[in-house]
Amino acid sequence: MTDWLLALVPQYGLWLLAATTFFSCLALPFPASIMMLTAGGFVAAGDLALLPTFAAAAGGGIAGDQFGFWAGRKIGTPLLDRVRRDPARDKLLKKAVVMLEAKGIVAVFLTRWLFSPLGPWVNLVTGSTGYGWHRFTAAGVAGEAVWSGLYVGMGYGFADNITAASDMLGSVLGILAGGAAVVILGLWLRSALKAQRAGSAEK
Repeated sequence: MTDWLLALVPQYGLWLLAATTFFSCLALPFPASIMMLTAGGFVAAGDLALLPTFAAAAGGGIAGDQFGFWAGRKIGTPLLDRVRRDPARDKLLKKAVVMLEAKGIVAVFLTRWLFSPLGPWVNLVTGSTGYGWHRFTAAGVAGEAVWSGLYVGMGYGFADNITAASDMLGSVLGILAGGAAVVILGLWLRSALKAQRAGSAEK
């Protein structure tokens, strides 16, 4: 499917890019990262304009986030129960919950770009648990801007070798994600220990 979508970029351009980032934010298997890198390459070649390309990528992601959030708000509990029947998705969902418990607004921001596989599940969880829409939206817009800027920018800068750009960005984000995961887990453990000590003191 990836090759087929990439072949359509010159013809449908920004609409296709926005649709791809939108559906990827719903946990559907759309190659958003490769599409943004490729779109950046087309910007370098002069076939697409930079700002509209960035706006299309970010706008599609923001719209997908909002759809997921409100889906969680409206039908969150039964939908999450169905998701948990799949062991792989249940594992991602548990990670999303841990991140939200550690740092809500930071978790929303980071799962737009650094921990992007968790993004769709964070959207559902925030919606279903009554998390503030304004905080979610502010963090989501900022995160999608970073995500789109990174990939479109790398595609622009490495237009002659999209594969190299993808590999380099994947490696850098992997290192950042590992470090951030350790920090987030540490914050969550510290918060849990404080709560435990407070409970013991009350007894």
